[in-house]
Amino acid sequence: MADPARASRLASRIKVIIAEALRSRVKDDRAELITVTDTRVTNDLQSATVYYTVMTADEHEKQAAEELLRANQGVLRSEMGRQLSIRLTPTLDFVADEIPESAAHLEDLLAKAREQDEKVRALRENAEPASSESPYRSDADAGEANAEGDRPSPEDR
Repeated sequence: MADPARASRLASRIKVIIAEALRSRVKDDRAELITVTDTRVTNDLQSATVYYTVMTADEHEKQAAEELLRANQGVLRSEMGRQLSIRLTPTLDFVADEIPESAAHLEDLLAKAREQDEKVRALRENAEPASSESPYRSDADAGEANAEGDRPSPEDR
């Protein structure tokens, strides 16, 4: 079992190597749309998971990018093995990163919350109290209630 700090350093290095290899070694225009966002390496340094995003909203292009990564997995792994000075080259698994979609969903929710806050603020500007009197009991009210036979106030107990 390797040191977790070493696995983290190796993951950072693999991220850079894969990104550069996509730019220079893979001869396909679809590779320009792929951004490597994160890489995780297991503690035994046998497997690396590469998280990526595709800078497009088109599902067809996202599928094409996934196929491109799968087809060029061997080229990317050989480039990684050539640049790393470790005994065994980790296997590569590519996973589409869901963070941009999650962030967009959160932004939509925050926009709705701001809209609701504005509606409440607009209603509050013209609002008036339900009665002109204070809605809370005062000490004088508590004394009158005791005279009428209601429950004793906390001070009377």
